[in-house]
Parts: sequence; C-alpha cells; structure tokens
Amino acid sequence: MIGVGLMVTGPLADHWPVAAEDAVDRGLAAHRGVLAVSLSDWVSLLAGTWSIIGLTVVAVAAMLGFSRGRWLPEALFLAGAVAAQSAVFLLVTLVVERPRPDVPQLDAAPPTSSFPSGHVGASVALFGGLALIAALRLRGSRRWVRCLVIVPLLLVPAAVAFSRLHRGMHHPSDVMGGLLNGVCTLLVVAHVFLLPRPRPSSAQFFGAVAADRLPAARTTPATGDEAPAARRAVVVRHPHGCGAELAGRVRDVLRRRGYTGQTWTETSAEHASGALAELMADGGAALVVVCGGDGTVRACAELLAGTGTPLAVVPCGTGNLLARNLRLPADPAAALESALSGEPARIDMGRVAGDGLRTARFTVMAGAGFDAAMVGDASERVKERAGWVAYVLSAVRHLADPRMRLSIRLDEGPVRERRARMVVIGNVGTLQGGVPLLPDARPDSGRLEIVLLDPQGARGWLAAAGHLGARMLPGRAAAGLPSGYGRVAGGALEYFSAARVDIRFARPQPRELDGDVIGSGTRLSAQVEPGVLCVWLPPRALEERERTPAVRTMEATAGAGRADEPRTTSVTGMAGRTHDVDGG
Repeated sequence: MIGVGLMVTGPLADHWPVAAEDAVDRGLAAHRGVLAVSLSDWVSLLAGTWSIIGLTVVAVAAMLGFSRGRWLPEALFLAGAVAAQSAVFLLVTLVVERPRPDVPQLDAAPPTSSFPSGHVGASVALFGGLALIAALRLRGSRRWVRCLVIVPLLLVPAAVAFSRLHRGMHHPSDVMGGLLNGVCTLLVVAHVFLLPRPRPSSAQFFGAVAADRLPAARTTPATGDEAPAARRAVVVRHPHGCGAELAGRVRDVLRRRGYTGQTWTETSAEHASGALAELMADGGAALVVVCGGDGTVRACAELLAGTGTPLAVVPCGTGNLLARNLRLPADPAAALESALSGEPARIDMGRVAGDGLRTARFTVMAGAGFDAAMVGDASERVKERAGWVAYVLSAVRHLADPRMRLSIRLDEGPVRERRARMVVIGNVGTLQGGVPLLPDARPDSGRLEIVLLDPQGARGWLAAAGHLGARMLPGRAAAGLPSGYGRVAGGALEYFSAARVDIRFARPQPRELDGDVIGSGTRLSAQVEPGVLCVWLPPRALEERERTPAVRTMEATAGAGRADEPRTTSVTGMAGRTHDVDGG
C-alpha cells in the first residue's frame, strides 16, 4: 500500500489516469444536488470511525453470544480485519503525503493524507467481512436468500466510495486505494481464521489401533441399511446443554444408525453421569452417547474406562475440548453422525490424586492456579448466554493473582523447584479457538504433556500469547515448528512430558479437572492410563490414519487399562526428542 501511494504521488502523478483526477473532482463538486448531498452525508457517517467501531463490537458480540462461542473464528476474522485495515491505513498515511482535492469539501478534513481512503477501507473490512461470513455460513441455502443477505452488504462499500468522492474528500485513486486496502486485508485475515488449515496426520493423534482388537460385539460400524436392527444405546443427557429439539435430532441419528433400543438418563448436580452406572450394570449397552460438556463426558468416561464399551461424544457444553481435539464437528447432531460414520478406537485418560481428592480420571486436562481460579470464578449465567466467553471475562479478573511456589517431579526424575501462575497437565492440547496450549499432546501418545505458565508483566503475557499465536498460523504446526520442551517465550512458558507427574505447592491452590473445580490443595499428581477408553472417531481421522504409517502400537485388548493397572506404552518414531529438559 505504501508502494502504491508513493507511485500515485510520484511517477504517476503527471500521467493518465491520475492526472485526470482533478477534472473528476471538479465535475462531481459542480453537480451536487440536495438529495445526493443528504444521502452521501448518511453513508459517509455510516463509515465513520466510531460507527465502524460500534458496529464491529455489536457484530462480534452477537456472533459469540448467539452461537455460544461456536462462531469464534468468524468473530476473530471480523475484528481482526477491521483492526488490521485501520493499522495499515494509519501506517500508510504516515509515509504517503497527499493533499485533499482542491474543491469545496462537505466534511471536516482529518489531519491525515488523502491516500488511502480510511472510510472506504473500513467499510470494505466490516461489510465485506460480514458478506464473506454470510457466504460461508449460507452455503446450501437458496440462491435468493444468499443474494438477499450478501448483495446489500457488498453495496455499502461502493456507496461509501461514491459518497467520499461526491463530498470532495478524496481523489478517485484514494478511493481505489481504500478498496485495495480493505480487500487485501480481508484475504489475509480470512486465510488465517476461515480457510481450512493443514492438520497433523491422525496417526499422530490416534495411533494405529486396529478395530478388530476391540470387543467384536461392540465395534461393528453401523452404516445405513447394514446396521443391526435392535442394538441398545444408553444416552446420557445434560438437561441444560441438550434441549428437547437437540434430543430429538440425536434420537433420529441413532435410529438411522440402527440403535432402535434407546435408554435416556439425565444428569444432575448429584449425579454427573445420570443413572449410567445402574444401566450398565443391568445389562450394558452397545453404545453410550454423552450429550454434554467436558465435565459430563469425564464422568461417563470414568465409568466406561477399561470396559471396551464405545463412547460417542455429542458436544453441547461450554468448552467441548475433547470433541474439538478429536476433530468432531461443532454442531452436536452432526458430531454424532460423523462419529458413528467412523470406527471406535482407544484413547488415553489421565488419573489424578491429591490431598482431599478421591482418585479420579480426566480426558482433557487437569490444572491448578490461574487456570482453576478462572474456571471456578466463571459466571454460570454468562456461561449459559455466551459460552466460553465467560472464562475470558473470569481470566481478566485473575491476571494479577500472585505466583505459586511449587515443586515438580517427572516419572522417577529429580524434584525441580519452580514458580508459576498456572500449571496444566494435558491428555489433549488444543483450547477454544484452536489455541495450541500443549502442541505435542496426543490422546493416544501414552504420555501426559505439562506446561507451566509464568509470564512476568505485560511483556511476558505478550510473549506467551505470541508464542501460542504463532502456532495457530496455517501450516506452522505441520511444518514442524519447534515444540519448545523446556523454557520458551522468554521463560513465560515451560514444557515437560512424562507418564507420571507429581506437583506440590507451597500453599493450597485451586485445582480443576476437565473444567470442573475439585477443591484447593497442596498436591496434584497425575498418571497416564494408555488406551483405557474406547471412543468413536470420525471417518476423516480414520482415513488419514490409513494413509500415514503408524507412529506407535497399542495393546487394545478388552481387559487392558483397568484403573488399578496403569500400563506403560512404548512410543516409537520419537527418537531425538528431549522430554525432560531443565531450561534448555
């Protein structure tokens, strides 16, 4: 943009079409009508700085609120496009100096260069961004519906461009520069947030678990008319996350897949897995479907661990991190359809212990400090209305919490003394919005990944955010961006990997398990239980697994992985990786 501006004000200034712009400016100024002046005033106001900011905030809040966080990429795309366009505009005006047209101007001229038009660029970023989101979200809708939404949005930047020319605020090339700035910004930011990204091979995620190693009566995929006629499914339903309409869709999916015998049970504050234990004791089931968030999934997974009974996840909670990491669609019914179109495979669980805790398992993450305080302080009312945004608001309140003094021991290694604001032990590693907090965590790796977060001041928080943000860029993880075992981001993050980890705190700290607060204490220990849980995986993950050589082999016999017999799994294909690094 700077190059274009310098060309317009330099070598091209005396050549057509730039040299003819003064005549265009004078012609428009000479033919101003009352109605046109009034309309251009309203259109120009619509693209003003405060209007753009206000409309962007409203649009982002609406997308996050009404979708309960499922539209996070779209919200980040829109906010990022408007912000990036503004940053480019300000930078260009600092380098390129061009006076306003020499005609009567109907608006107060801001103290910036005429090139490029900020109003036009902002309108393209906002309204063009909304049009792109609508085009992506309305795929499959009738053409007239798409046109009714998209065309008016695209007409707004064109109207803004004409109004800025009509009011004498810009030359035609300034308006074209604004259009170019807005369009290029949309392309770049859409590439980051909206376009499909290269995904790691599913062999890295799920290993090479052969379906015939699972209990035969429970592993046969049910597809279309080939499904058995009367298999029994137990459905555990969280009453708030899974309403009547979604429950009906889940029933329909199960019927189509041959699960005509369905037993439903609702969760409660006292019974996080409903009556699942009693139902399994009464005769078991060919499938257990969990309609809820990570806490509900964890409660059910604890009961199913080591049994070989396959579990299918219907993500309708606040975080839905296990579903995200298993690459299931965000739509609950579509996630079930996709999972049952694939095959069951075994994944790991973590088993935790500590002072004041009963032995429990987790499928996603366990944590202490800032992470647990954020989870515990999140407003239930905000969670119901805005989803995981409640955690963001809670996190802001705890940014200034004091650091923890702790000691950490990995496997049979030495005890290490550390200070940190947060410790997270993960079976999987990706958070909401695709943030790769634990980039090397895999749900079938036979290991747990650990991160200590200890940013010092604003610079430390920015360093940590920059390190994690770099991993979100398309292709960076697939290209082999260094994992950073040990300290990274200037010491703001420190990574470890182990089959067992024991952490002790100098003072009691809040602790959490898969998004549920489990009380404060001075100790948190975790041990991996390889391949203990059988989960239905979507076909795209299974297809990738078949195309990619296995990175490890798991014993997946029906009786393996009991709670009292944690197994050590051999991990191959990881030669040269350092798992136990002290600061280097």
